[in-house]
Amino acid sequence: MIEKALSILETSNLFITGGAGSGKTTLTRALIEDAVQKGKSVARLASTGMAATLIGGQTLHSFFDLGIANSQEELERNGKLEPAEKIIKLIRSMQIIVIDEISMVGAPLLDMIRLRLLQAEFSGRVIVVGDFLQLPPVTRGNEPICFAFESHSWERLGFETLHLEGSYRTHEAKFLELLEKVRHARLDEAAHEALEALIKPLAEDMSTMTLLFGKNISAQNHNRSQLEHLYGEMIEVETYVTIHDKKMQDRDVERFMTESRIEPILSLKVGAPILFTRNAWNYYNGERGVITSIESDLIWVKKADGVNVKVERVDTVKTRWVEKGGPAIEEKLLTLSQFPLTLAFAITIHKSQGMSLADYVIETNEIFAPSQFYVALSRSVSAHRVILIRPHRGWEKLCFVHPRAKRFSEGSNEYVIEAKPR
Repeated sequence: MIEKALSILETSNLFITGGAGSGKTTLTRALIEDAVQKGKSVARLASTGMAATLIGGQTLHSFFDLGIANSQEELERNGKLEPAEKIIKLIRSMQIIVIDEISMVGAPLLDMIRLRLLQAEFSGRVIVVGDFLQLPPVTRGNEPICFAFESHSWERLGFETLHLEGSYRTHEAKFLELLEKVRHARLDEAAHEALEALIKPLAEDMSTMTLLFGKNISAQNHNRSQLEHLYGEMIEVETYVTIHDKKMQDRDVERFMTESRIEPILSLKVGAPILFTRNAWNYYNGERGVITSIESDLIWVKKADGVNVKVERVDTVKTRWVEKGGPAIEEKLLTLSQFPLTLAFAITIHKSQGMSLADYVIETNEIFAPSQFYVALSRSVSAHRVILIRPHRGWEKLCFVHPRAKRFSEGSNEYVIEAKPR
């Protein structure tokens, strides 16, 4: 897979796409690691702070010095049409620019990015990663959605598409068929029957299940109430904050916490069920466990397989590329140190992205955005480990995608690589 991607990058820019669990993130990280090992400078970017945090990078607006502009017209009105010389040097010094969650990048933003690349006479490669059948661009007010692929810049950047198929998350052929039908909103009689089969009665004891909500307030309220009913002392674990740049203010720290999905205080109890929020050698993102011991800088968790694992704090670092006359360097701005855990009573669909889940329930009546149901369902490692709450509306109204994204995604596959299940 990486060999094919590297081959494409020899002659053109690259678009990595595919459904949930197909290996987009794994391939992207491998390409970044390969480039870094070869001494190349790599900018890791995304349209939102949250997405940028997940790849350890920064936002597109920050890197390209776009201010708060959402179009070239706004860029000109804000006096940022011509970038500072240091921004030109910074962009020019990169050999690879990675843009994650490209589905969230609108056409006007891609036009501004290409403008900056032209202004800097950028000669490296651009890698964009994402699935247009998942998260759409964020718009203001009643602005229409305009995807990155609808920009003239998309064609001019000349992306070769590498489409990853299959899933590393599950090996069940029938479940994979269902996921693809939901992803493309192509529901037939077999899909209806498969979805109906996932509606099952809930157990009286829900402590071994995770409720997946569409709204953050619902997940927060459920976690709070369940934790209060759990016997034992409430322990509040503080997030350690280290500020490396004196210009960083309290609001910058708060914003980074929100973007990183890290709470200032993690409220826990011994005996509380948790989900891991990172991958490590002895646990994976979304794996379930129960807290057995809590110390200031150490938590013991017993996983579902009976294995006790020692969990230590993990650093999440906010960085930025800076050009100071010599080669561009990646500079630390602030560091958050917290345990990679979240309560497993409930979680939002948004927060579950990237996770592989087992034994969870999807509250289908909180689905409100295109492809949101697909994101929720595709977290599952098995059709036997997920339950649906019966929706008040029909399946077609639950499984919907943006029609233009659907047309583009179904016609853009050039190189197809099949994922092999773990």
